[in-house]
Formats: sequence, C-alpha cells, structure tokens
Amino acid sequence: MDFWSFVSDRRQQLLTDTYQHASAVFQCMVVASAVGIGIGVLTYRNDRAGRLAIATTVTIMTVPSYALLGLLIPVLGLGVPPTVTALVLYALLPILRNAIVGLRGVDPTLVDAARGIGMSRTAQILKVELPLAWPSILTGIRVATQMLMGIAAVAAYASGPGLGNEIFNGISSLGSANALNQVLAGTLGIVVLALLFDFALVLIGRLTTSRGIRG
Repeated sequence: MDFWSFVSDRRQQLLTDTYQHASAVFQCMVVASAVGIGIGVLTYRNDRAGRLAIATTVTIMTVPSYALLGLLIPVLGLGVPPTVTALVLYALLPILRNAIVGLRGVDPTLVDAARGIGMSRTAQILKVELPLAWPSILTGIRVATQMLMGIAAVAAYASGPGLGNEIFNGISSLGSANALNQVLAGTLGIVVLALLFDFALVLIGRLTTSRGIRG
C-alpha cells in the first residue's frame, strides 16, 4: 500500500491522533505559560531568585524525556497525567527565561512614570511591564511550543495521546507492510502541526503587540 492510500485508509484514526496531539500541546502550553510568566513576574526583580528559577528549569531540561516519563509513571500512572506533567515542565525554561529578560528590559523611566500617576504595583505590571515585555515572552512561547511538538510524540512511551503512537507502532513493527507509512504519517503530522501553531502564534503576536513596540 502506498503512503497516500494508507493515509486515506486510516484517515479517521490519524485525525483523532492529530487532534489529541494538538490538544495536549495547546493545553500544556496554556498552563506552562501561566506558570512561567507568573514565576517570572515574582522573580525578575531579584537576581538570586531569578537565577534560581532559571537554574531549576535548566536542570529539568537536562533530564531526557524517556527518563522523566519513567520517573513519573510510578507516581502518576500511564496516559494523560505523566504526559501533561512532563510537557509542562519542559516548556517552562524558554517561557520563564524570556519573561525575566523581557521584564528586566522594560525602561525604568516608564515604570516610574506609571508609579508617578498613581498606578498600583499590580497595575504597573499588567498595564505597562507585561505589554512591553510581551514580544520577548511570546518568543519564548513559540520556542516552547515547537519543542513540545516533538516531545509530545515521546509521550506515547507512557501511553500518552497523539501522533507519537503512530511513530512508536511503526517502529515496533518494522518490516511489516505499513510500518514505514505509520512512521511517516506520524512525523509529517507533527511537522504540519508545528508549522500551523507557529503561524498562529505569529498572528497572535501581530494582533497583540502595539505598532510602537514592533517598530
């Protein structure tokens, strides 16, 4: 069976795996973005706290995905819980680091001006600092999203959802008629999803960044 016939024959399963893969990455990115930006806001003014936060997420990134899933499975079991936990942990570094860099790069005179007109600390962060740091933060989110697209495939090792199941099933049955087609379908699906997500994030950046900041 040629590749396109294979895709047509397994269309429904491939669509289901694609949806699950996209859904897992999207939901994990939402959680990781909230956590990463939150930690960045709490630590960017303190050099020691910022270094500690970044060092912690760097340490997490050095753990191979197979090993991390292997450590999580005895605690969380198989399926969605270890997948979500691993993806969120891996996404934190680029988001947190770019949040800290972006917030530290905000012109202090603008913050002083906001304080001078009576803005509270929370208002300064929400209305001045985060909007100005947003391009840097969004870059971190884009990097993390591309990373998670590939890492999410490895989650099939823990019976996680997504296109990784096609890749793992194909690899485990190498030599059979459709093994290569399965690997190729899963791989191409992940590549297409990564491109679509990146395009969406670029569009979000254009819609949410003021022209003055974009230059």
